[in-house]
Amino acid sequence: MAESRLGGGHVLVGVGGSVAAFKACDVVTELRRRDADVRVAMTDAATRFVTPTLLRALSGHRVAVDMWDGQNVESGHGMSHLDLASWCDLQVIVAASADLIARLALGLAGDVVTATALACPAPLLIAPAMEAAMWEHPATEGHATTLISRGVRILGPVRGRLASGHEGAGRMVEADVIVAAVEETLGTIARD
Repeated sequence: MAESRLGGGHVLVGVGGSVAAFKACDVVTELRRRDADVRVAMTDAATRFVTPTLLRALSGHRVAVDMWDGQNVESGHGMSHLDLASWCDLQVIVAASADLIARLALGLAGDVVTATALACPAPLLIAPAMEAAMWEHPATEGHATTLISRGVRILGPVRGRLASGHEGAGRMVEADVIVAAVEETLGTIARD
């Protein structure tokens, strides 16, 4: 990957419950290598694919999984999603499943990732990962269109081999594409 610096920008990496959740490790590692301050929030489903302990080691910060767990709260109001929303300069959600995209589009806030996205004024990037039939379903297409109309940037998915062994458009973009989009977006914010 090309060398650049994110200059201590605060990046929140949300991790969804797709099999591609393991790629969050590469995203977090590369963002930190480029001098970003990275925190991680995970859906419960994401923890079935990658552990909060691993992402804590990679990010250098506690990982938010439970909205009601006070260990991630710094402000004293008892709500980690509000702390994360006010802390970050940019939020990127990786391994976003069809379910997670639907919840984001509908404004549902039942987990720390969706609640933070709803409370966060910072730009939001989403990297979907799912079977092609799910990505191409009219419901998912509609939810993605809704998010795009609200200024969310959707990164991919791309065509490739999927977890099922099939080929199709549903594979999550690689970490370097996500990091480049984070750099571009933070660069745009800095110029404004």
